[in-house]
Amino acid sequence: MAKNGFLLFNFLSFSLFLPMSILGGAITSQDDRKASMDICFSALVVLNFLMVHIVYLGSLSRGEYETSSQHQSILQEVIGDSSVENVLVRSYKRSFNGFAAKLTDRERQKLASMEGVVSVFPSRTLQLHTTRSWDFMGLNQSITRKRSVESEIIVGVIDSGIWPESESFNDEGFGPAPKKWKGACKGGRNFTCNNKIIGARYYTTDDISGNTARDIQGHGTHTASTASGNEVKDASFFGVGQGTTRGGVPSARIAAYKVCSPELGCAETAILGAFDDAIADGVDIITISLGGQNTLNFTEDVIAIGSFQAMAKGVLTLHSAGNSGPFIGSTVSVAPWLMSVAASNTDRLFVDKVVLGSGQTLVGYSINSFSTKGKTFPLVDGMDVSRPCENDFDPQMCTDGQGCIDSRLAKGKIVICQSFDGFNEVHKAGAEGSVSLNDVEFNKVSSVVSLPAVALSEDNFNSIYSYLKSTKKPEANILSTEAIKDSEAPVVAYFSSRGPNEIVPDILKPDISAPGVDILAAFSPLGAVSNDPEDKRQAKFNVVSGTSMSCPHAAGVAAYVKSFHPDWSPSAIKSAIMTTGNVLVVQILMNSQAHESIVV
Repeated sequence: MAKNGFLLFNFLSFSLFLPMSILGGAITSQDDRKASMDICFSALVVLNFLMVHIVYLGSLSRGEYETSSQHQSILQEVIGDSSVENVLVRSYKRSFNGFAAKLTDRERQKLASMEGVVSVFPSRTLQLHTTRSWDFMGLNQSITRKRSVESEIIVGVIDSGIWPESESFNDEGFGPAPKKWKGACKGGRNFTCNNKIIGARYYTTDDISGNTARDIQGHGTHTASTASGNEVKDASFFGVGQGTTRGGVPSARIAAYKVCSPELGCAETAILGAFDDAIADGVDIITISLGGQNTLNFTEDVIAIGSFQAMAKGVLTLHSAGNSGPFIGSTVSVAPWLMSVAASNTDRLFVDKVVLGSGQTLVGYSINSFSTKGKTFPLVDGMDVSRPCENDFDPQMCTDGQGCIDSRLAKGKIVICQSFDGFNEVHKAGAEGSVSLNDVEFNKVSSVVSLPAVALSEDNFNSIYSYLKSTKKPEANILSTEAIKDSEAPVVAYFSSRGPNEIVPDILKPDISAPGVDILAAFSPLGAVSNDPEDKRQAKFNVVSGTSMSCPHAAGVAAYVKSFHPDWSPSAIKSAIMTTGNVLVVQILMNSQAHESIVV
């Protein structure tokens, strides 16, 4: 393999967002608190000394409701002789336990160390927004659109099928299919098209998938809705990422081509058949988020062949670059006539926190929709709750799949594992939670977990181990996932396959980068929401990462451009996107070479 350099890694954002600054005060006494109010009543001075914080105390006690007077007594203990009435902003006492108050930094610290306090954090000013990726790219809800022309655009999705009942594909307000449409609804058993999903075909016949274009994996539904799904308000994954989700061209139509099944994967015969039909059916854009492990000569690559034929008929194909990064030369999407899409993140970062019994809070990554209601649990090492195994290292990793974790020892505890995949074994053993090592540097990617679980950086993981070994009765509480601003975005994801092009080195690949990390979009209720076989939850929306998610983002952009220039060729659309995207400067050098890339 040619090892000529690294195409993309860490670069400047194409949109600048001001990170929220938390100005801490140095108030250390009642005189200082009073002085802070007497100095000057400019907003800046007040913010420097007193800020509204939320004090979260967990769930309400059974049969007992926390009252405002109880909150006042807690506050009084912290602020001394000052008037609580001037400090207390609001009590939370109907559904959960907590309050909001104006605090100095020292008071915040004192409150955070008190028994029964789960967390204390600044109250931030938020704005209404979507599930983020399209806004981050600049295609917000107020952008100029030619909706009548957009409704004539047909996006062909070659994937695992589609879930037609999803709100993202409701056809309310849509007229008949465009006159140019030559396709058909051959979705098979128990499948009905509408004026949004105007066509469907399936190329799988195995027993699991059945004779239908219906999506039972979730992947195709996710990519289709990302490209051109309707606007759906209050979408979330069990409360995570709540907002308004939509595709890049919500008024466009969708034609679904099912080529993948859980049992047989994505057969090349099916893929080429889908290209054949899609081109003849009259689609305008094709998005395909699948691929092999190795680059092939173009004449042996069905995606290169299909996309070439599509290009010849005026149809641009968008193809996922692959998830084999960060190794150079790892992308298999290298044909010059298609658009190869890498994955980068947005400025919304999903994080999770584990609060130790010592009061220390460690931040990590996961999509954890579960709430422990403020309760702490004993913290144990995977090695200490295991039975004898063939490999002595398996219990520490929690990943052997042979039941090395002893449920009698793990039940009711939070188990520390060396591998993130260990949460499956921990869940099966009946543990309350899992803390694992995120051993990939720069990997700000969160995965859906089937129990309260979080992946920590090496430093934070070492901190929790130190706490475990130095404490007689270690305990912890894993909080639910929250979203924060990532001022470093966009950065190419660690997993995203890199160039250079191993077939035609003179042509750089991938072509573009688009959001592909922690993307919330529609999902099939029959799809597995996590990689844990014990996770039986069903979801209308799911958070997924991969170049499979970035590809339909680029497809949505291509469809948007085509709605303004219906007569443009695939090359013109591709050129317009690449020459108007932002050139991002690589901040990390590989092989002593610097590189540039483009992001939409």
